[in-house]
Amino acid sequence: MLELSADDPLIQQLDFRLYRYTAKRRAKQFLPGSDQPQTVEVETSWGGVLTGKRGDYLVSEYDEPDEQWVVTKDIFETTYQEIEAGIYRKKATVELAPLTQITHDPDQEIIIHSQEGPLTVRAGDFYLARGDKGEIWPRPKENFESGLEPVE
Repeated sequence: MLELSADDPLIQQLDFRLYRYTAKRRAKQFLPGSDQPQTVEVETSWGGVLTGKRGDYLVSEYDEPDEQWVVTKDIFETTYQEIEAGIYRKKATVELAPLTQITHDPDQEIIIHSQEGPLTVRAGDFYLARGDKGEIWPRPKENFESGLEPVE
């Protein structure tokens, strides 16, 4: 099985396109009490499990608050802007490329090592997203155009 991490030379071969986020998102910082577990596991809608630490943010699309993912504290606080209480818009751009540019096989599974943990995805169902700090994560194709606009 193919595995990708942010420093993998294969990533340099991808034809990334630049996008800007337009969608509103909900977010809440994970701040457990000292007597509570200091990590949280979040199961994604595609079956992956992300691990958040104290201070990280639990983020969801505005209209789907139960489908969450984890964004590390440093990335969240430099790439998101609060537009109203608990509602944010990602101010950073993102680069996206189809994972099939690497696999040439839409059925091949790939493990993507994001900052929040490894996720196994099917290449034909996901894009590889790369943030402005070089971090990577899978973005489902099913919501590819939702909340994004190309940067010319």
